[in-house]
Amino acid sequence: MGFLSVIRRWALRDKMPIREIARRTGLSRNTIRKYLREGAAEPTFKTPSRPSKLDPYADRLSAWLLAQTRKSRKERRTVKLMHEDLVKLGYDGSYERVAAFARAWRADRHRVEQTTGRGTFVPLVFQPGEAFQFDWSEDWATIGGERVKLQVAHTKLSHSRAFIVRAYPLQTHEMLFDAHWHAFRVFGGVPGRGVYDNMKTAVDRVGRGKQRDVNARFQSMASHYVFEPEFCNPAAGWEKGQVEKNVRDARNRLWQVMPVFKDLEELNQWLEDRCVALWSETAHRELPGSIADAWEAEKSVLMVLPPAFDGFVEHSKRVSPTCLITFERNRYSVPASFANRPVSLRVYPERLVIVAEGQTVCTHDRIIERSHRKPGRVIYDWRHYLAVIQRKPGALRNGAPFTEMPDIFCRLQNHMLRKPGGDREMVDILSLVLHHDESAVLRAVELALEAGVPTKTHILNLLHRLIDPKQTDHPKIDPPDALALETAPKANVDRYDDLRQAGEKRNAS
Repeated sequence: MGFLSVIRRWALRDKMPIREIARRTGLSRNTIRKYLREGAAEPTFKTPSRPSKLDPYADRLSAWLLAQTRKSRKERRTVKLMHEDLVKLGYDGSYERVAAFARAWRADRHRVEQTTGRGTFVPLVFQPGEAFQFDWSEDWATIGGERVKLQVAHTKLSHSRAFIVRAYPLQTHEMLFDAHWHAFRVFGGVPGRGVYDNMKTAVDRVGRGKQRDVNARFQSMASHYVFEPEFCNPAAGWEKGQVEKNVRDARNRLWQVMPVFKDLEELNQWLEDRCVALWSETAHRELPGSIADAWEAEKSVLMVLPPAFDGFVEHSKRVSPTCLITFERNRYSVPASFANRPVSLRVYPERLVIVAEGQTVCTHDRIIERSHRKPGRVIYDWRHYLAVIQRKPGALRNGAPFTEMPDIFCRLQNHMLRKPGGDREMVDILSLVLHHDESAVLRAVELALEAGVPTKTHILNLLHRLIDPKQTDHPKIDPPDALALETAPKANVDRYDDLRQAGEKRNAS
């Protein structure tokens, strides 16, 4: 409430004497009488201009703020970081003064934009099968009883507005390629053009205007699916406004109503089913019917989906003397024959494939640790070290990879290592999995333990019986009548005594 209104309220409504009003306000009685006259104007008080510690740095701070407006939202620096940079340049004022300057600068810029018409947009229209829009977002979900932050890929057909959402742990190349495959699979085909922002997994360098240095691996994916990638201007999200809106709507329609999931695969299946269901529930804003109806009409125009793009990211690694390679702070085992040799690591969203000399050497499930505070894990495959313990059987007793053997082998090892030479026999038994089915070897060891004869010879005998069982069902043969047996032979061993020489002593048997 204005100062004049307060005085008039006290005098006219509350019937307060002028002397009391003067005492409360500190003004003279004549001044109060002047304010109470009809037509009196609200008093204005000029704030004297005082020098600020920020004045020498105002031009530099304005340039920084202007530069930030040309960057994408995720690349912009905060005012707190700008304050820290000013302190390094000699500014000893408060952060609040810098924040107030930034607010005033943005308000002035907003008024200029409103007067110059900036912020006015042209509605866009897309033909069936013409384009799709893609974008990333960050959201949270509860997986396995733990609240996890996820990177979410949003893909939306520009004509029918059909959309698909899929979650990943990271925003890396292999995740991007996998998201495109699943989106095209659900859409039933590939549009002719894709609209993106200038994400680092697609653009190596942003040039002037529409010039872009497109990432070679991303270009290979676009060529495989035969669509033309198109990139928005920096900080111009309205050029792909459909998927930007989809990111906002998904938080209400998907992430705030989803249940708890046991793993990421179950979450993605729920997201896919829910998105397809929403197509039928959501009306198309420009076309008659729902999004599902528009998608059915657009589906026939889409290009037939080719086979999935082999979307791996390849790294060159050198295997350590302990038969391990390192990736993302974790270490994975490799067969001992490739120790101290270079190999190629192909990274997929859910697995790692080690390739050497054009052949797949081994495969591991990919471990993604979100916390950098936890130490990296070591993932062993004990089969990779069999060639080593064949030369060094003593390493079997305390070898770290062999703590992860099946329980049957661990029980057999406890028996074998109690007797001399047991480590060598145990190595020979473990090596059987290199030449025979591992389940058959495990079954033979289990039978030997049940029989109480856990020896190498007995296990080999049992394994051969399991692999080559005797034929118990012989084919029935009907002999002709001429070969029928009329007199059955008798078991008479006395006739063998006639074969002995005369005077030969009789054996005890």
